[in-house]
Amino acid sequence: MIINKLDNVEINLDNGHKYALRDIACGENIIKYGSAIGHATSDIRQGEHVHTHNVKTNLSGNLEYTYNYKDYGVKAVPTDRTFMGYVRRNGDVGIRNEIWIINTVGCVNKVAQRLSEKTGARYFPHPFGCSQLGDDQTVTQLILKGMVNHPNAAGVLVLGLGCENNNIEVFKKVLGEFDENRVKFLNCQDFEDELEEGLRLIAELKEYADTFKHEPVSISRLRIGLKCGGSDGYSGISANPLVGSLSDRIISHGGSCVLTEVPEMFGAEHLLMERCESREVFDKTVALINNFKDYYTRHNQVIYENPSPGNKAGGITTLEEKSLGCVQKGGLSKVVDVLDYGDILTKNGLSLLNGPGNDIVAVTNLMAAGVHMILFTTGRGTPVGSAVPTVKVSTNRALAEKKKNWIDFDASPVLGEKTMDELTDSFLDYVIEVASGRETCNEISDYREISIFKDGVTL
Repeated sequence: MIINKLDNVEINLDNGHKYALRDIACGENIIKYGSAIGHATSDIRQGEHVHTHNVKTNLSGNLEYTYNYKDYGVKAVPTDRTFMGYVRRNGDVGIRNEIWIINTVGCVNKVAQRLSEKTGARYFPHPFGCSQLGDDQTVTQLILKGMVNHPNAAGVLVLGLGCENNNIEVFKKVLGEFDENRVKFLNCQDFEDELEEGLRLIAELKEYADTFKHEPVSISRLRIGLKCGGSDGYSGISANPLVGSLSDRIISHGGSCVLTEVPEMFGAEHLLMERCESREVFDKTVALINNFKDYYTRHNQVIYENPSPGNKAGGITTLEEKSLGCVQKGGLSKVVDVLDYGDILTKNGLSLLNGPGNDIVAVTNLMAAGVHMILFTTGRGTPVGSAVPTVKVSTNRALAEKKKNWIDFDASPVLGEKTMDELTDSFLDYVIEVASGRETCNEISDYREISIFKDGVTL
C-alpha cells in the first residue's frame, strides 16, 4: 500500500512494515505520509525492508516556526442527532451517573477501596497529595479538581487523611465553589470509624444522584479525548485516520475533541500549527512543543527516545513516523485552543493538551480536562482504562479477534472492505451508544485508573 504519492516506501498490509519503492541512497530522507520520517543510514535497494537497521531520526532540539494558516474545509453541519445523557444542575452534561471517591492523598487509598467494595462507588488510588512541593503539588490538586468537577460523576466524596499537604481545607481553596449536595468531604482522622461515616455520606450522594434521569442531549455537547497506545504499522492508515474522521464529524456537529501526547507530535507539529485558527493559538502551540523538548533536555534525555519496543516490532521506526500517524487522530479541523495540566475544555473544536504519551498519565489528563469518553487506538492491545469510558479501537483485525475483552471497535475494514465515510458512520453510531450508556470493555472489566504527572521533589 502506498499512502502518499510523494512516498518512497510502501506498506506491506500483511505485517505493517515498510519496503523501499525504489533505490534510496545513504543520507536520503525516507518519505512516508508525504513527509520525512528520518534518513537512510546505508544504501537501500528497491524492495528492501526499511526499518531501524537502516534508518535514523532527523529530530534534534527546538525549532523556529512560521505561521501559515491552512483551512482544510471542515465546515459546520447542523444535526438533530442526540444521545441519552444527564443534565447537571449547573448545565453541564454527563454520560454516566456514578459516585466517585476522590482521595486528597495516597494514604487513604485502602479506605477508599473498602468504601468502594461496600457501596459500588468508583475509587481511583494514587500515591500523591503529600510530600510534594510547588508546581508538583499544584498539578496534583488541579487534576483532582478536574475529577471532582467531572460531569460523569453525579456525586463525589472527597476523602482525606487530615495531616497531608493537600489536606481538605487546602484543597477546598483550589476547588473553589461547589454544590454541597453533590460534593461531600471526609477527613479520616476526625472520626472514630471513618468507614461508617463514609458509608453515610455515600448514601446521601446516591440519593442525590437518583434525582438525575436520562434525557436526550444534542451530540454538539459531546467532549471526546483522543489517545493512542501500543501503535503499529497500521495505526496511521486505519485506526488513527478513522478517529480523525470521527473527530471532524463531531466537531462539524458542534462538539469538542482534545488531542494530547505532546512528544508524539514531534516531527508532525507543523501539521497542527498550520491549522491553528489564530496567531495566539499558533504561539501557544509552538510553546507547547518547545517547552516539552526543554523538559527532556532538563533531564538529560534525547527528545527522540521513542518509539517503544512494541512500536518497533509493529513496524514503526522513528518518532517522526509515529507522530505523523499519531496526529491523524485530530483529523483536519482547526486547532482552537491549547490546554495545560488541569485546564478545563471550554471551546468547541479541536484543542491540544499538554502532557506525555504515557498511556495512564495521558488518559488521566484528558479525563481531568472534562472529556466524556476517550477514543484510544491501539495496534498492540492494552486493557488500560480511564475514569471515563475508554473506547479501544484496533488497527488490525487479528488484534480485534484475539482480544475481544479489550477491543471495542475494529478499524481494519478501512483497509479495503469499507470506505472511510462508511466506517465513520458506523463508528459515530457506536460512540453515541456509549454516550447513551453502553459499557465499554474497560467499564465491564472495571479497569479504571489514574496516574498524575510528576516532575518535582518528593520530601
